Amino acid sequence: MSLKHIISLSFNVSKGLRPRLHQTALPQVRMMSSVFKEFEKAKERLNSLSEDPGNEAKLKIYALFKQSTVGKVATDRPGMMDFVGRAKWDAWNALGDMTQEEAQKAYIALIDKLAGSITETSDAQAEPGKYKYIESTVTDGLRVIKFNRPAKKNAFLKESYDEVVAALKEAADDPATVVTVTTGAGDFYSSGNDLSNFTAIKGDIKEIAKESGVLLNRFVSAFIDFPKPLVAVVNGPAIGVSVTVMGLYDAVYASDRATFHTPFSNLGQSPEGCSSYTFPRIMGPGKAAEMLLFNKKLTAQEAERVGLVTEVLPADTFQQEVMARLQKHAQLPVKSLVYSKALTRDLETKILHEVNDRECDRLVERWTSDDCVNAIMKFFAAKSKM
Repeated sequence: MSLKHIISLSFNVSKGLRPRLHQTALPQVRMMSSVFKEFEKAKERLNSLSEDPGNEAKLKIYALFKQSTVGKVATDRPGMMDFVGRAKWDAWNALGDMTQEEAQKAYIALIDKLAGSITETSDAQAEPGKYKYIESTVTDGLRVIKFNRPAKKNAFLKESYDEVVAALKEAADDPATVVTVTTGAGDFYSSGNDLSNFTAIKGDIKEIAKESGVLLNRFVSAFIDFPKPLVAVVNGPAIGVSVTVMGLYDAVYASDRATFHTPFSNLGQSPEGCSSYTFPRIMGPGKAAEMLLFNKKLTAQEAERVGLVTEVLPADTFQQEVMARLQKHAQLPVKSLVYSKALTRDLETKILHEVNDRECDRLVERWTSDDCVNAIMKFFAAKSKM
């Protein structure tokens, strides 16, 4: 790439894994230091990345590139509805008076880190399978649905929601599946909704919010209607929707390193996953309010005390102990389990669907509100400074 051009990263990751590059004119400069030569090499390594590094990293890349080649930001902040423009401007502006050479060094270090991280995870991600963002396997009656984006803390993209719905339907329809488990790859259970779903918005935001509400409604409904025993094996931190749907599970086993966090008001949003109904019933109105209104993060032990978690087990032996237990459960008669679950759950099914509808309607309104937009932009700006 010529020195007369700069990289401007697109946040629309739905069209492919590699960041798209756009070119705009840059005044002629003469920077032939050893740092600048490494900076040029780093730009080429960026183009060779085999997968999208994620919006948080792309914000840092964009900001450091602009600071390296242009210097301190001198333009006005984009308007309220330009989500991507505001996030990029905030990330660049956050670099303040960093010199161009300092920015180049930081850019080189970041690209080196990203290239190494992607190389480490490429082998696992290269395995062909039915799903792209989850794994679903069944052995001797026990089906394991694994959220499989460890480099992104198992955050849910729009496609992830559809894949989980499809995997639950597959488990429900499969006569060989007796007990179904959800768990996470790597150190996280799931960090919930991937906020790149917000920055990838193109078109009428209100229509896109409605479509997202329909998607979320369908996702939560798959848990409400799941007829067989459903168990969460929470191997690490769980955030957002991955926590709220736990009120619809039949058991939740947690590693003693797990945490549970629903930071809705921090992000200008509101509860989902039927948690506005299930959490007060499980843990009482006061404890539910601490989580759903005031963003309290629970340890595994605290979550067990309030009834959200069935049992906490030591991290070192967590997977072995839980899976051995669930393998025994998977040998029980499936019809007996299905009928018993129906007796304990069916009376509330209609209520849960009504709650799900109300929650999704409220979220559609929240996603287009000024306070939600500002909170999301604040989140990305804070991430870009880290």
